[in-house]
Amino acid sequence: MSSTASKILAHAHPSSARYQWLLFDADGTLFDYDRAERAALGRACERIGVSFDANCLAAYRGINEAMWKAVERGETTPGAVKVRRFELLLETLQVAYPAAAFSADYLECLAACSQLTEGAEESLRTLAPKYRMAILTNGLKEVQRGRLAGSAIRQHISDLIISEEIGFAKPARGFFDAAFARLGEPPRHAALMIGDGWASDILGAVAYGLDACWFNPSRKPRPAQPKITREITSLRELTDWLA
Repeated sequence: MSSTASKILAHAHPSSARYQWLLFDADGTLFDYDRAERAALGRACERIGVSFDANCLAAYRGINEAMWKAVERGETTPGAVKVRRFELLLETLQVAYPAAAFSADYLECLAACSQLTEGAEESLRTLAPKYRMAILTNGLKEVQRGRLAGSAIRQHISDLIISEEIGFAKPARGFFDAAFARLGEPPRHAALMIGDGWASDILGAVAYGLDACWFNPSRKPRPAQPKITREITSLRELTDWLA
């Protein structure tokens, strides 16, 4: 985003001083999910003697993305995704191996991958004295709790709210209802949602009456609606705005 566009947005929206809570998505926003996913899938394949290459990764990502979009639409649950995606992958690879066991291996590896996105540690350390921060995620509990516990940002996070634990997934209103109950019902105008998922993070937040900041490092075209509070391409831009 150009400096001119940033200035226009800064004047077009309320001051950041109104915020008490910063609500972050996890995967693709604070955690470098692509790198962690690649490493975890490679390790899981290695454990069972399956060749891991670009085709295997692409097949898995296609299956996984489709299933998580179904979660966002309310057509399935995170718990169902956990094993079903590996049933489909192993069928695609023509490998005879229990999907549940492969899933357990993968999740164990993924939970140990706490790589952060560029600037995440610095940004949260800078913002921590001024804001309370929570993570709102559609991920799986054993992965998200494990990776946060092993990460350099754990001391800055007041709460970790996971769809699998509360029974609703973003962008459902029920997810945000449960999240705000956990956070002590702060005023909605006092919370800012920051995430890379347009459907899950941004549409969900706006529909709930929250300000939304779209983290868009790959510079995807922004949909015309709904209007959002901010768009950033790096977490350092978030720090420049809010610190």
